[in-house]
Amino acid sequence: MEHPLGVFIIPALAVILDAWLGDPAAWPHPVRLIGKGLDLYESAARKIDINLRLAGWLAVLLFAWAAWFIVTKLTAIPYLGPLLAVYFAYAGLALGCLLRDARKVVERLDAGDLPGARTALSMLVSRETAGLDAPAIRRSLAETVSENLNDGFTAPLFYLALFGPGGMWAYKTVSTMDSMWGYRTDRYVALGQGGARTDDLLAWLPARLTALFLFVAARRLGLKSTTARARFRADARKMESPNAGWPMAAAAWLMEGRMGGPTIYFGKVKDKPVLGPEGTSWDRAKLHRLFRLVRGTGTLAACALIPLLGLVRLAL
Repeated sequence: MEHPLGVFIIPALAVILDAWLGDPAAWPHPVRLIGKGLDLYESAARKIDINLRLAGWLAVLLFAWAAWFIVTKLTAIPYLGPLLAVYFAYAGLALGCLLRDARKVVERLDAGDLPGARTALSMLVSRETAGLDAPAIRRSLAETVSENLNDGFTAPLFYLALFGPGGMWAYKTVSTMDSMWGYRTDRYVALGQGGARTDDLLAWLPARLTALFLFVAARRLGLKSTTARARFRADARKMESPNAGWPMAAAAWLMEGRMGGPTIYFGKVKDKPVLGPEGTSWDRAKLHRLFRLVRGTGTLAACALIPLLGLVRLAL
């Protein structure tokens, strides 16, 4: 049985550090190392002309196992291990950084700096931002903040609390693979299948928990949720992803701000499903309320998942 210090305190410290420090750009980060490894793997797979679908599935097994093995071994080092465990746990959460970067986009819009807002937004999204006007920037920002509440916080926290830093980084590796390769383009449709399908499976429950936590947090903020509860599930199921629509649709209906519509990816226009009430939009005040809702949801998720899943982990 593991010591409660590693089960409860390390995830709690990670959440606190994420809220306080975010992701300082000058600090090393495991995701960057994973990304470099995936780039090298992709280059080798294409060079030797292996079946790319098979190569993608093999990458899931190889990289997820390697992440789990390395982090587990490092965090088991006497004396140094607990400090490394805190670092790996903190580095796997991205809510603090997400909200800081999102506020920078809003600040640039408030200052009338449309090009600066587009550039700042481009650091958060994979869509093309060069031609976006202010309303489209606000909508895009609302979409990425609500979607990444699960991808960048709830899901990694779920696996951290349940399996420790090693389990968290096995999940983060799959998530990174999906972020890099999970596009239905000619280049990635085969190679990215394994990462995308595995990420869909691993994020299924956390995404639905994120929607639940959003509704609980909304009540604490005094937001009306009757219509949102009745309508968001139907919208969530419109999305191609089995998971992304749950936090997005919940946020769209709670905040009464429309999401979706024509979006440009890799030079092609994609008509994304419309989520939330028709005829609504996003303004500065609504975005800041969304940020407060997301922050409150993250706090609620931490307060619920760390003790509950920690007890499950101790019982395993």
